[in-house]
Amino acid sequence: MAGPLRFRRSPQQWSEKRVRRALLSELDDTIGATMSGPWFKPPGGYDARRFTMDNGDFALFCWNDSEAYWLGNTQTPSTLWRTDKYSFDEVPYPVARWAQRELLADLKDTDPWLASYDHVAWFFLPVFFSKDGRETTRRYFYDHASGFPDADRDEAIQFYEDLLDTGLLDEYRYTMASKLGTSARLDQTRMDATMGEFNAARLLIDAGYELVPEIDVHTGHTLDFRALKGTEDVIVEVTRPRPPTKRVANTPTAAVRDTAATKTNGQLSEHHDAVLFVDCTSFRDDEWNAVAGEQPNVHHEPAVVFRARPDGSFSGYKKGAVPLSLDGVIDWA
Repeated sequence: MAGPLRFRRSPQQWSEKRVRRALLSELDDTIGATMSGPWFKPPGGYDARRFTMDNGDFALFCWNDSEAYWLGNTQTPSTLWRTDKYSFDEVPYPVARWAQRELLADLKDTDPWLASYDHVAWFFLPVFFSKDGRETTRRYFYDHASGFPDADRDEAIQFYEDLLDTGLLDEYRYTMASKLGTSARLDQTRMDATMGEFNAARLLIDAGYELVPEIDVHTGHTLDFRALKGTEDVIVEVTRPRPPTKRVANTPTAAVRDTAATKTNGQLSEHHDAVLFVDCTSFRDDEWNAVAGEQPNVHHEPAVVFRARPDGSFSGYKKGAVPLSLDGVIDWA
């Protein structure tokens, strides 16, 4: 399975003749390809071309007298096999800006419903155009309302548009976006779990926290977030139960308890100060009302059990002394 979209950098001299011989000719011979000019003006001092493959793959290539950058979700031409890979943030800004304009224009042409959300489109660009995940990631937002039950697709995407509009996760774009997956198989459970981290991120950001994702701890585990505000410095781990209708534990409270127990017996077994966030966003109203009414224990304290709604509201309850200031953001049961 290929990873999120990245550039390959060639520290060599290139010319139009070499591009045709080393790139276009090989691609055309193996999978069928055509080459055309870019849709947008290339970065200053660079020439650029687009490649369109017969199987629907694409690639971008720009070069000057001393280097070249390749970006594509197709097979890599052999002359670029041993080149290093770079994210959008690791290449020169003019190169990244040009490539992203090309991709966003393509997205607007093929999926205008998604491209209309500027921040979501930009943030998830590395997976929306990945080799294996370009169809499944887009379909997840289209067919599954980003993991919100009984919700309109556009309402759900707007929830994440508002989160990403803050810019507070931009630095961690590849870390967070790539969790959505680059698999040709749509795994809704895994994708819902990924968006559970975004739900937790919005809750914390709405409460005034700055976040650092993927915190390495001394046991060798990685926990989801460090939340920072003033003197507060709190580690947060997120889990998201599948709704009762999709699991053996067919009651809402059992789904919450069983899912939380997995985290407690694993990643949190030696991290008693970390706050466990149990995201019940996948639960319907009746399922969530049962959980909020019974408020089951989750095998770990401190913990916050919550549900997000597309309008940006949160409801929930807590167990133990939660060292986070969430009043005013969560409607406590």
